Amino acid sequence: MRTFSKLKGLPVYSNHDGNILGYVTNLCLSSNGFVHGLMIEGKGLFQRDRFVPIHSIHALGENGVMVDDKNKLLSIQEMRGNYTYSTYDDIHFKTVLTKDGERLGLLEDVYFSEQMGTIEAYELTDGFFADIAEGKKVVKASGEPLTIGKDTIVIDL
Repeated sequence: MRTFSKLKGLPVYSNHDGNILGYVTNLCLSSNGFVHGLMIEGKGLFQRDRFVPIHSIHALGENGVMVDDKNKLLSIQEMRGNYTYSTYDDIHFKTVLTKDGERLGLLEDVYFSEQMGTIEAYELTDGFFADIAEGKKVVKASGEPLTIGKDTIVIDL
């Protein structure tokens, strides 16, 4: 289980030749909360941003993301044509509510399974001072799809 904040900025390597393909910039989620993959910023002057589908990721290590076949990476335009998605940047600090209308806090981070592409837990905050006094909350995902709205995220506990 990984948090996106620990992946952001990590290099993405090719298992085939050991070259760096880019650096993780964002997490791509389906509208019901499954992880589609990672967006990476291209390395070098002429490299463009690309998308790594979750099924193309061989391993998520402490120091990098390993990809078996760099030919399975998609351009951002191809990804937009194939997926309906929200990014981590779209949901970061959105209010999280339960289906019963209880406010749980603001979304700080997501824990996800790289093998299954599912969100396992949510890290929530109530602000800097509340985090110091009480700590951040980690809410285990129920396995039910979440709803990502314009203003809020609704989860089932």
